[in-house]
Amino acid sequence: MSQDRPIRVGIMGFGQTGRQIYDLASQSDDVEVVAIADIGKPEILHYLLGAEMVEPARHELQGNFLVNPRFRSRLMQIDRPAEMPWDVFGVDMVIDSTGKYRETCYMQDHLNNGARRVLLRTLPADGIDRIVIPGINEAEAQATDCMISAGSATTTALCLLLHVLSGTFKIECGSMTSIHSYTSDQALQDYAGTDIRRSRSAAKNIIPNSHEAGDWLGQILPDFEGKFLTSALNVPIHEGCLLDVNLVMEDSAVGVEEINEAMRAGAAGLAGIVGVVEDPIVSSDVIGNPLSLLFDAKGTIKAGNNTIKTLSWYESLGHAARLLDVVRIYRKLDVQQEAA
Repeated sequence: MSQDRPIRVGIMGFGQTGRQIYDLASQSDDVEVVAIADIGKPEILHYLLGAEMVEPARHELQGNFLVNPRFRSRLMQIDRPAEMPWDVFGVDMVIDSTGKYRETCYMQDHLNNGARRVLLRTLPADGIDRIVIPGINEAEAQATDCMISAGSATTTALCLLLHVLSGTFKIECGSMTSIHSYTSDQALQDYAGTDIRRSRSAAKNIIPNSHEAGDWLGQILPDFEGKFLTSALNVPIHEGCLLDVNLVMEDSAVGVEEINEAMRAGAAGLAGIVGVVEDPIVSSDVIGNPLSLLFDAKGTIKAGNNTIKTLSWYESLGHAARLLDVVRIYRKLDVQQEAA
């Protein structure tokens, strides 16, 4: 496999993250989206893409193809992984950005239909080959991996924060609350769904939710196995999320400035993934930010002897960028394996 050949990617689900992946790929020089599977009509998918993009004229609809200056993507009006003929398009990796098909049986459907690998934009529902978080554990990726997850935007942000800080300090335990924009699976009006609280209007309520990050944290950062409680609050904004993390430090001498300095140093070593903001920003200020974690230096507080509270920002574009980073990690492994 030539390093010069573009990576051929298929996208399952053309919601917000799927559209962001497509647009980022169109601006790259190494990734081509060759096929997109979604239940939506092509003209509606194109309309939604144009409504979100800074340069909508770059993306044209030509029959059943989305076309940009770099590549053409076949639009397939398909609902389930088992229905999508990935072999026809010769895809190197399918990014399942639906958020629905998290079980290995659905990932296997992608593989059975010709995908070489499947990458989830969410945490998995059961055991897969690997969860890969760029900036933390990409060195653990293996060319034999077929079922992969890049975590979620929230999980990635939390892991990056803990990864940076635990490199300098001993953290005994902690908790995380994600103050999260409402999501596409929430009802705008009260509607009888499968979850009582999530049946209430997303546009009118702050809705408490559980979050799975704590369940999977130990697979990414083994030192934190069983040491973190995680939850979420969905709030009535459409983009921009805040990570509220409380840390119990082993050393009571650790204070606000020590935490902030550690994050500044960590951001310098993880450029393009982690950043630090010194200004008093709000959620709308992070819309369009491609970082996975934007640490808010003004949000750090110390309470009592050992408790530190931190605030960090993130949004879905950063996660879309990390998904493509994972795609590139596996391309590099394939090239190395073939050269060996």
